Amino acid sequence: MTRRPILTAAEMRAAEEAVIAAGTSVAELMERAGRAAAEAIWRYAGPLPALVLCGPGNNGGDGRVIARELRARGVAVREAGLGELDVAPAPLLIDALFGTGLSRPVAQAQKLLGLAAAARVRVAIDLPSGVATDDGAILSPVPDCDLTVTFQTLKPSHWLQPAARRMGRIVVADIGIPVSGSLVEIGPAPPREPGPDDHKYSRGYVAVLAGEMPGASALAAAAALRAGAGYVRLIGPPVAGLPHAIVQGPGDPAKLLADERIGAVLVGPGLGRDTRLLDLAIASGRPLVLDADGLRACAGAILTPHAGEFARLFPGLAGSKVEQARAAAAASGAVIVFKGPDTVVAAPDGRAAIAPPAPAWLATAGTGDVLAGIAAARRAALADPFEAACSAVFLHNHAAWARPGRSADELVENL
Repeated sequence: MTRRPILTAAEMRAAEEAVIAAGTSVAELMERAGRAAAEAIWRYAGPLPALVLCGPGNNGGDGRVIARELRARGVAVREAGLGELDVAPAPLLIDALFGTGLSRPVAQAQKLLGLAAAARVRVAIDLPSGVATDDGAILSPVPDCDLTVTFQTLKPSHWLQPAARRMGRIVVADIGIPVSGSLVEIGPAPPREPGPDDHKYSRGYVAVLAGEMPGASALAAAAALRAGAGYVRLIGPPVAGLPHAIVQGPGDPAKLLADERIGAVLVGPGLGRDTRLLDLAIASGRPLVLDADGLRACAGAILTPHAGEFARLFPGLAGSKVEQARAAAAASGAVIVFKGPDTVVAAPDGRAAIAPPAPAWLATAGTGDVLAGIAAARRAALADPFEAACSAVFLHNHAAWARPGRSADELVENL
């Protein structure tokens, strides 16, 4: 499946240098970037009088082309350099001061904030000035933008928090630079439609192990069913109110887990302190999805920790969220779904993906159990646990955006 690549500052710089070495001048790249950005700004803001803030580097060069192109469309445009921010504001502010690669605070941040506060529309070129490129960090105060125009590819901070919340709408403009990498954006990946030869087991048999808090495992089981699993069994005490299609009933968990038709076993939601079920799940040899109380470094599994659980499982890891997730995946041999206000999926082989921001409605009890259930359904249907995890995160986010709700039960209905 093709997904949009996400490049770090160093990777983007290398891609640009390769194009320049092949014969495309820096001036030509600035022309392409400036024209593309001007088009995006025109479509978004129309003929609002504009103030373009131009920095000292290539981002400022892009800004000067933008100013020229907007003037050609009849827009009243003023330009200001880095040392000229004591200028009158304008209804449209275009921040082309710093783009990719910023590593220190912006000394004129307060002046930038003042100009932004007085504007009706705020546009950032590549990244808002004051944002680091690779880890989502805010190096100095940054205004909330309405539009961010970036070039050729997304950068990690477009989707990593806290920077991501400052971006507004993001437009990725093609300026003719070939890019590729092992970090990508999590994009549309709906479950495949069943074919005429499919049956309930080929669509995926999910076994969910219930623990001390059956409501959590019930949510996960319902989510697995709604996410496309052909057969879902909840192993544990019966839970009232679940869809009748979810199989419940007494039975020895060890014997039930011996069924070779099982495509994924989910353990952890509502598990509590009884590790016996977790040990049984691991011993079964079936593909695993581990969440909450079931989280344990286990090769081949999909692990879905939030920040607190991640720190407990993998203490002392440094770097960006992407770097930490990759290190954890390499150390454990598991696919890591490092969830939170931004979510990163990483595989032991170095592949990684970042999800676009999800709605804050997900900040409620039980939504992690729903994600675990979706992940189990996708793992039961897909051979690659990384692809299964990415698909699960997409479906989880998409369900949350489809109809914002106030509970995990509503999120299951949205699936």
